[in-house]
Amino acid sequence: MPRLSPHAVQGDLKPLANVRNIIAVGSGKGGVGKSTTAVNLALALAAEGLAVGVLDADVYGPSVPMMLGLSGRPDSPDGKTIEPLRVHGIEAMSIGLLVDQDTPMIWRGPMATSALTQLLNETRWGDLDVLVVDLPPGTGDIQLTMAQKIPVAGAVIVTTPQDIATLDARKALKMFEKLGIATLGLVENMAVHVCTQCGHAEHIFGQGGAQKMSTQYDVPVLGSLPLEIGIREHGDSGVPIVVAQPDSSAAKAYRDTARALLAALDKRPKIRGSIMASLLGS
Repeated sequence: MPRLSPHAVQGDLKPLANVRNIIAVGSGKGGVGKSTTAVNLALALAAEGLAVGVLDADVYGPSVPMMLGLSGRPDSPDGKTIEPLRVHGIEAMSIGLLVDQDTPMIWRGPMATSALTQLLNETRWGDLDVLVVDLPPGTGDIQLTMAQKIPVAGAVIVTTPQDIATLDARKALKMFEKLGIATLGLVENMAVHVCTQCGHAEHIFGQGGAQKMSTQYDVPVLGSLPLEIGIREHGDSGVPIVVAQPDSSAAKAYRDTARALLAALDKRPKIRGSIMASLLGS
């Protein structure tokens, strides 16, 4: 697949020279499967032939290392920058790789936001088409710092179908709008559960919540993902379902969502010509 072009970012910021597009994955609240979605989307994008990284920006509750089966501290060849870990064909970095697993992050906002910018700027990322950033839930300091200092090509909002989740997802959408970050679309997680014994499909968390939000705010639904035990089991094992069972219906749902994400990104203004060459050092 050809290299992905850099796309326009918010304000006066410019894309990083070695990271063509940063995609922020956020949610209005916790418990909607945002991190699981971010990791599997990153792997699905890599399956499309892209060079992909994932940055765990949830400094208070980093879960990406467990989901990707990562352990050990990253190397620092020069004492100033750190090498991302490479696993399942993608690059990854998380604060969880730099502190003990049981150490709580009792940090005020400025410390947390400083950690985020350091993780982004001091990691020796390869030449990436996409860096997926797993944000903490909500609308706090991390999100504000991202809008002010980190060039974001677009955001994806993860929600479940239930009204209380879409209520908070609306707040996340409006937050990105106020911060000048384009929302590429919604991902409806845990949309349907299919019984493994009888095949009965049930919408445990309600039905159509993301579509209602999509209609109201004119933002596309990129995909609907199932509530399936295999997604949880493979995430806990460190081999996400997109890698562990690439032919499964769940993995297909993630790949379809990743393709819809790329299609939405493609509609955004691209950075071309001499500007792109100077950004990429070519």
